[in-house]
Formats: sequence, structure tokens, C-alpha cells
Amino acid sequence: MRAYDIIKKKRDGGSLTKEELSFLIGNYLSSKIPDYQISAFLMSVFFRGMTEEETVTLTDIMLHSGVVLDLSDIPGPKIDKHSTGGVGDKVSIILAPLLAAAGVIVPMISGRGLGHTGGTLDKLESIPGFRTDLFLGEFKSILKRIGVSMIGQTEEITPADKRLYALRDVTATVDCLPLIASSIMSKKLAEGIDGLVLDVKTGSGAFMKSIEDARKLAEAMVRIGNSAGVKTIAIITDMDQPLGKTVGNSLEIKECISALRGKWPEDLKEVTLTIGAWMLEIAKMVRSDERAKISIESCKEKLLGVINRGEAFAKFVELIDAHYGDPEVAFKPNLLSLAKKVHQIKIDKEGYIQKMDAEKVGIASLLIGAGRQRVEDRIDHSAGIILNKKVGDLISTGDTIAMFHYNEESHFKEAEELFLSAIEIGDRKPEKRNLILDIIQ
Repeated sequence: MRAYDIIKKKRDGGSLTKEELSFLIGNYLSSKIPDYQISAFLMSVFFRGMTEEETVTLTDIMLHSGVVLDLSDIPGPKIDKHSTGGVGDKVSIILAPLLAAAGVIVPMISGRGLGHTGGTLDKLESIPGFRTDLFLGEFKSILKRIGVSMIGQTEEITPADKRLYALRDVTATVDCLPLIASSIMSKKLAEGIDGLVLDVKTGSGAFMKSIEDARKLAEAMVRIGNSAGVKTIAIITDMDQPLGKTVGNSLEIKECISALRGKWPEDLKEVTLTIGAWMLEIAKMVRSDERAKISIESCKEKLLGVINRGEAFAKFVELIDAHYGDPEVAFKPNLLSLAKKVHQIKIDKEGYIQKMDAEKVGIASLLIGAGRQRVEDRIDHSAGIILNKKVGDLISTGDTIAMFHYNEESHFKEAEELFLSAIEIGDRKPEKRNLILDIIQ
């Protein structure tokens, strides 16, 4: 068997066997196949695609290229969620302690922000002392103790995905449905979970711009999860404007703290409770002692009760402490890093906001320091944007529509111009957009 023949077969539209894919990935990991041949393979997949069977097989190979966690000695259902990425998407940071407080074990391996989308790890690391680089043994110990832990991908977890993604990033093959699906699902299945809820975003601020593409990706990941014996549901959510009122790491942590105390904007509340309710529903389905289905609305009410009683907030404090962060931050959010400069963004127009392009807002926040263009770039945790107005709001000339928090001036004007270009104003109030667009199960 030769790498050349496998690449040629895929280039010509053929379907690869498990043996061929195993040969290719295994020999790449052992450095017997060079980067340039795997790059050619990835480009062949980009143009020719993969069958459902190939995608499931590739996921399984990457999953078993490293450690697969065994959490069977921790009692309770193990349920995680994953977002395909958006602007202002801080849902995981609210959901993880919320579901743990509701009795679900939440083992969460998250990622960093890249481009216009934010990353859960970056947001958590804006909390003084908070560590996301824990070893798997400590990750499991925290799960046993408090029911929730949030870390980054380790060297032991899916090393094949880590190496393939690095190549995809520099060969313009990131935006490929079977490669996206297998990358996401291999990492999630390595967590040793019983169930998974996927938040597949669509719109201007999402990687999947159209709902058709989002649905295809959701369906592919749901098939992979269920075929691996992990109950998987995907929720397609709107990302045509930023979620919540903040974009940027410390600012989003402040919003999460408010949410866990029951004060949160309606869009963030709706998306968080919907995803959380499905996580709770899956947890009920996989538990041996409680198989009866309950309605999603009942699950939402239960989660609201957990928040209103202060249990979710208390669990968040435990989470910070367990990860070596300063738990005092939860009580005094101003202990988070603060930008030296704050600038009011005004618009010389009157009317209703018709559109707020989430991708442009995300890039604007990146330009003032809140994001990164390369994985190795450093970010400014204190930088970001507070949105005073959003789609549907009425504005008058001179109104402040946003507040830029920043330290460096170098790209400020570019960021301001880009942000203002993201806003469209019209005479009539637009119809309210649906945030939950589809459920795939």
C-alpha cells in the first residue's frame, strides 16, 4: 500500500477503505508519510468530499489516535456541548456550571478563538489564575469532586486531529464539511461522554453562512455521534448578529457572571436555556434510573430554578477555585482586567437597526486587541466591545450604540470604520428573528 495510490484514488473520486485511511493517518503520525502528501490528500478531500462511511471511519481513526477518557467510575450522566463558533458566544461558560448544578457531569474540552470568533479558553483565562492547561488526571479529579471541568485539548487527546488541523490551517482546507465534522467529533467523543448537544451556528458571524450548509454539517455530526453510541442532538442557531451584549474576553466573563445571577439579555437567555434543556433531556434519557422523557419546556424551567436559587452561580465559584482561579472575581467582577481606554461609538443616523453584521463586529474586536489572527498571537483580555444597541432598537442621531474598550490605538480607526459599516439603519422596525432555527436528532 502506498500513500501515492490512496491520494490518487481520492483525487479521482473514489471512496477510501478503513485500511487505506488507517495506513495514511497512522504512517503520517509516525512520520513515514510527509506533510506534502497529507496536504495533497486533504485538498483531494476538499474537492471530492467523503462518503458518510468514510467520514465516520476518519473520525474513529482520529479518536483512537490518542487517549479516550474512561469516566465510568464517576456516577451520573456525562453530557457535553459544542459550538461551531460565533461572536459573543459565551454560552459554554454559563451552561457548564448550570448543568453541573442540576446534577449532570460536564467534561468540557474547549478551544481558543481564531479570526472573528471568540474562544472559551481565552475567556476563562481572563479570570486571574484560571488554568485550562491541566493534565487529564487532574481534569478527571475535578469532575469527580465538583461535576464540571473545562480544559483545552491536551497532547494525549486526538493527536492526529491536532496535526491535520495545523496542515488544514495553512493549506486552505479548513472549510471542508467532512474534515470539520471529523475534527469536532473526534475531540468530543474522546471525552468519554454519554451525550452531546451541538450548537451549529449559521449567519454572518458563523463559519456556515447558509442554513443549508449548517444543516448538512449538523446532520453529519449527529450521524457520527450516534454511530459511536453517544446520543447526539444538534441545534441550529442564528449568528447574524453577536449573541448577548458583549464581545471580548473579560467583558464576556462579566456578562456570564450576571447571567448566572439571573440578569441576562433575552437572546443569550433563549439560546442558553434551549441548549441546556436538551442537555438535561439527554441526561434523563441515558440515566438508568430515570428514563422517562420530560418536555423541553420543563427542562428550561428546572434550569431557571437552579439559577434563581443561586446554585449555578455557586457552582461557577467552585469551578474557578478548582482551576486555580481567584473565586473572588465572581463576587467582584471589576477584579477582571480593565482596558485603559473606553470610547463611545456613535452613528449619525436615525431609525431602527436593521442589521448588525456579526463577522464585522468580531473582526473589529480583534483589531482592538480582543482576538487573534494566528494561533500563536497574544490577545488582550481586557479589550472588547459592549453593545448598547442591537437589531430592532431605535436610535437617534448622537446615540451611543457601542463602547470600545481598548489599550492600543494602532488599529482603532480601522476597527471603528468596520464596526460602523456593520450597522444598517432603516425606517421600519424589523421583524424579530428566530434564534432557534432547527433541531437535528
